[in-house]
This record gives sequence, C-alpha cells and structure tokens, in this order.
Amino acid sequence: MSDSPGLDRFLAADPRDVDCEQALEILDVYVEMVLEDAPGLAARRFPGVAVHLAACGPCDEDFQGLLAAAGATP
Repeated sequence: MSDSPGLDRFLAADPRDVDCEQALEILDVYVEMVLEDAPGLAARRFPGVAVHLAACGPCDEDFQGLLAAAGATP
C-alpha cells in the first residue's frame, strides 16, 4: 500500500471500530463483562469496542489497567 505502516493501518481500519470517546464511555461495562468470565460475550455485545481495543493502544492500556486494578487478567 504505502511506505507508512501507520497510514496502512488507518486505511485498513475496520468500519465497526468505534472512536475512543465511545469506547471509553462503556469501557467499565465491557470490563465487568470480561470479569464475569464472559470475554466472548463482551466482544459479541460490543463488537465496536472489541475492534477498537485491538486497534487503539491507549484505549487498550486503559482496558488492561482496569482489569489489573480489579485483579484480573484477560
């Protein structure tokens, strides 16, 4: 595609990806579902958040931090 990996990632973005603001709005609910041993259910219930966390390092760090604060690992 191009000489820029960042540009390639942007151009290949999943259309289901929600933005950071939307992901962070419901991140606590998503984390609760994961903690209830339902990570697959969380991803099915909120596919845009799952896609976003896979693509956005800072939001995934927030997600991992919430899981760690709760004493869990994904």
